[in-house]
Amino acid sequence: MLRAARELLAVRSPLDAELMVSELLGTWWRQPRTGASALRRRHRADIEELVGEGLVDYAADQGSPAALALLSGIACLGTPHQAVKAERAALALMERGVARPAWAEHAGAVAAGDCYQSSDAYRDRDEVICLFNYGGSEEHALVVVVDYNAGGMLRDGWVTSQVATLLERCASLAGAAEGQNEAFFRPVPASSARRLLESALLVTESLADPPVSSSFPAYHAFIRARVRTLPPTGPKVTSLGEPVALSNRKMTWRRDRRAMLVAEFLASDDAEDLSDTEAASRCADHIVDYGCDQDFGRPLRVSPAKMETFLLDWLPRKVMLTRSEQHAMPHVLLAWARWAGAKSGLDKAAIGRTLDAVFDSMSAFSRVYRDPASFGLEPGLVARLLPDRDLEALPRRVFAFGVLEGTFRGTNLSSLDPASDRDRRILLAADHAGGRGKAPTPEHLDQHLALTARLWRGDPPELWEAAQRLLDLGLPRHDVVHALIDTIEVAGPSEKAVRLALADLPPEPYPPGYVPPEAKGNRER
Repeated sequence: MLRAARELLAVRSPLDAELMVSELLGTWWRQPRTGASALRRRHRADIEELVGEGLVDYAADQGSPAALALLSGIACLGTPHQAVKAERAALALMERGVARPAWAEHAGAVAAGDCYQSSDAYRDRDEVICLFNYGGSEEHALVVVVDYNAGGMLRDGWVTSQVATLLERCASLAGAAEGQNEAFFRPVPASSARRLLESALLVTESLADPPVSSSFPAYHAFIRARVRTLPPTGPKVTSLGEPVALSNRKMTWRRDRRAMLVAEFLASDDAEDLSDTEAASRCADHIVDYGCDQDFGRPLRVSPAKMETFLLDWLPRKVMLTRSEQHAMPHVLLAWARWAGAKSGLDKAAIGRTLDAVFDSMSAFSRVYRDPASFGLEPGLVARLLPDRDLEALPRRVFAFGVLEGTFRGTNLSSLDPASDRDRRILLAADHAGGRGKAPTPEHLDQHLALTARLWRGDPPELWEAAQRLLDLGLPRHDVVHALIDTIEVAGPSEKAVRLALADLPPEPYPPGYVPPEAKGNRER
């Protein structure tokens, strides 16, 4: 890294220097790591500390002009810890008489200018353009892409000094499409742009393996620093074009409002050919829920990309459909695209492209979607575990209960409802009675009941991730359950402490078959 930093000595422009330092800092931003997402995110932070701060310490010890140039760049673009250490080290080298490159005086001293938003016809994504300059000179534009079909993450970004050309091009494209419901281009408050980009960048950085562009790591540090330069407050506005696009937050839709929207759709001419009204109603519920919960409160927004993501990714992974609903879903989605597209103002050509995407996905949907019964699971058992049809919850809920069928003290376990606290207690007591000696105490059963409730809800997500890591080590299920109970108990009442403790479980890799002492103690007790 320090050898590569010698090139900074030949640079005159602070913009070129910052981009070079950002590329250096991006070389370790996306290091792969297997394991649960919580550990991968923590691993990324560990690398920033080990490599990033280690690089600062190493450069400080070298005391060369290249080291000072690198430290000057990291002081502008590094993480808060890196920036503080780099600035102190750079000042120490300057006091020792080490020559500083001329660009270092201006690096990071940028002023924010105008900001713009460019969106496509479907509102699948925003391109946010932010202008900056160094004391009135070297104006440049940062262009970032926010993808709403990927959870509102910041997917790509780049920099150009051809600002006038960029703005003229965007304006001409928007002008050519005026009145055709195509892409639009408009100025937005810089504070609004900051809120949107901060939220989108947080989504990207929170993902274990974000699907960003190949060039994004090289711009990541630069983007992060430029977003901090934008003003944090400004005039109150409701959107960057739309209320949801501004804040990147999901708007809340009450259940009654969602039901009214579904009823309006089912009463429309576009839905009159749907033969199975009951299945169509349930399918429409899922479509509206996806738009409200996953698309930032925009159930009426339709696009080819959104329809494909819903049908081929979210639905097979998240929702348990009956046979009739599996058959009806593509047809309901077609009717919804026609109705919602027209209601939201899309032109016929845009609606037609959306319908084509649904047609093209129909055969793939029949292959991709899998009914749990096709895996040999009893439909009645699946229905008991998934009353909310949350297909993603099936593995952790199966894990939560050791037994769900058979007889225990004259009670038919198959008749019990795992969603009921009273029935859960009987199921957990039956699990303990299976060859484990005397019955557990009521207090001990309460601990199991509390853990089962958490697993049922998936609260917090780190709980099931920790359980899977322990199971992968070869630990028996009951020992894993007790390890989770002890971890939550030691963490105390703070939910943040519980999440952190679970993310660290196991604290060190255990060899296969090894049972932690706390699990052994619980098993004996």
